[in-house]
Amino acid sequence: MARKRSARRKALTILRRLATQSRMTDLPFLTPLSPEQQRAADLAEPWPLAHVDRVRFSELDPLGHVNNVAYLTWFEIARVAYFKHIGLSRYRDAEAEPRIVIRRGELDWLKEMHADEPYVITSKTVAYRTSSFTMAQEVWSGGTQRAAFRGVIVLLRPDGSGKMPIPQAIRDHFHQVDGVPRDQE
Repeated sequence: MARKRSARRKALTILRRLATQSRMTDLPFLTPLSPEQQRAADLAEPWPLAHVDRVRFSELDPLGHVNNVAYLTWFEIARVAYFKHIGLSRYRDAEAEPRIVIRRGELDWLKEMHADEPYVITSKTVAYRTSSFTMAQEVWSGGTQRAAFRGVIVLLRPDGSGKMPIPQAIRDHFHQVDGVPRDQE
């Protein structure tokens, strides 16, 4: 009886994974997703920036699931895309663009992931101060949150000599697109 239940659970898990993969393979990889595409990827609410990728073999550990450090790389790639997307930096002019550093980061691993599993990674700003802001990022697959990152990002002057205020256009984006409340100002 227990073997039948176990086999049935495994079969259901495989069927769910295949259904999710077939829905997500219709989405453009490494390209910002529209709100409709995000919903099609099983996100309950759209985020200001989300893109799809797939677990690579090189990201697996000997146990066959994604190595913890791979999530840090995924979040970094998404953060850089976010900074480019909002116009904070194009990473082309080190003499004019701010230095962007992580002051603090916290990562929660919520559920393991496996080879070839497609996932959506989301990014937005949730709060800010004069020269720093807090970002929230999440990894989702099959309608389940797999990991969450929260980090404080600090802007420094291009020469690194001190903190740099967040430009007004970026603060406007935080309010208008990311949904940071106006009482943050």
